[in-house]
Amino acid sequence: MRGQRHATPNTRTDTAMTFPTRRNLIAASAAGIIAAPAIVRAQTQVTTWRMVTSWAKNLPGPGVSAERLGQRITIMSSGRLRVDVHPAGHIVPAFGVLDAVSTGAAEMGHTAAFFWDGQLPGAAFFTTAPFGMGALQHQTWIEHRGGQQLWDELYKPRGVRGLLAGNTGPSMGGWFRKPVESLADIKGLRIRVQGMGGEVYAALGATPQSIPPADIYPALERGTIDAVEILAPVNDLPLGLHRIAPFYYMPGFNKPNGAGEALISLAAFEKLSPDLQRIVENACQAEHSAALAEAEHQNGAALVELVRAGAKLTAFPADVMKAAREKTHEIIDKKASASPIAGKIVASWRDAQSSGGPWARVGAYMEHALRGA
Repeated sequence: MRGQRHATPNTRTDTAMTFPTRRNLIAASAAGIIAAPAIVRAQTQVTTWRMVTSWAKNLPGPGVSAERLGQRITIMSSGRLRVDVHPAGHIVPAFGVLDAVSTGAAEMGHTAAFFWDGQLPGAAFFTTAPFGMGALQHQTWIEHRGGQQLWDELYKPRGVRGLLAGNTGPSMGGWFRKPVESLADIKGLRIRVQGMGGEVYAALGATPQSIPPADIYPALERGTIDAVEILAPVNDLPLGLHRIAPFYYMPGFNKPNGAGEALISLAAFEKLSPDLQRIVENACQAEHSAALAEAEHQNGAALVELVRAGAKLTAFPADVMKAAREKTHEIIDKKASASPIAGKIVASWRDAQSSGGPWARVGAYMEHALRGA
């Protein structure tokens, strides 16, 4: 019995020693149960962004990129950031995308930077410039030679950020109702053309017109324009422009690159968690790469189909190219003097073109040599 009496305190002492640990475990479990709904809510919270675009729905090239970019972000975020895509005219007109994102009417846009060059001198260089860099050189400037930082600086006062988010590759020179046999045939020409290319055509004596892609065919059909520059064969083919203006000119000196732009509201972007911010950036980068490869894949077949349908593939006369190049230098010089930031953009762009030029030329030579061209 004495042994049992002894055993009792020892058992109680052991119990007392273990009881706080149990209590802590129970308390921790309770806290976890209480906290769990908050964690679940945080994990399943859905943020919805509206993306407005400058394109008709699923327009080959940029319209497809816009749709695909919205899907990429939604899927990569497991639905935590849902992007609803609104083609041109659904919420804002094609050329109202910058204002919409800047004012908060939309959180995101898909468009082309050269549309804003009149408001923000220097913006065009983030799409393309006449006689400028091709797609890979341009991307190298943006990502490795200071282009993105200058893009951010230019757009920050408008409360937006621009990112590469698609690329249609080099453009063709465009569709013309009549042959262009010399520089004299450019004078008085009414041509739909965007970006600095329009300024070049104006300097050559033409009358540039800014027309959204969806309205190009009716304008050409009515005869309110004589020529159209838009993109490359795969983008041009479904528009049927060759039926009215069969002369298909090359090279597209005014648009040697076709970079698409994702416009992002800085206020909306800063509300995202760091992982969602990276998803947006990575989705844009992935779409730029995918669209460029897709354009390269599709343009060959589209060009053959256009020629079979009656397109007359033709090179610009030498005097047109020479005059266009000279006017381009003057226009870019003038652009550089428009503002301090425009001056920095032009200087950086020219440096990137000069620095990357030798390797680009060697690469082009090797490609032709290896093909036996």
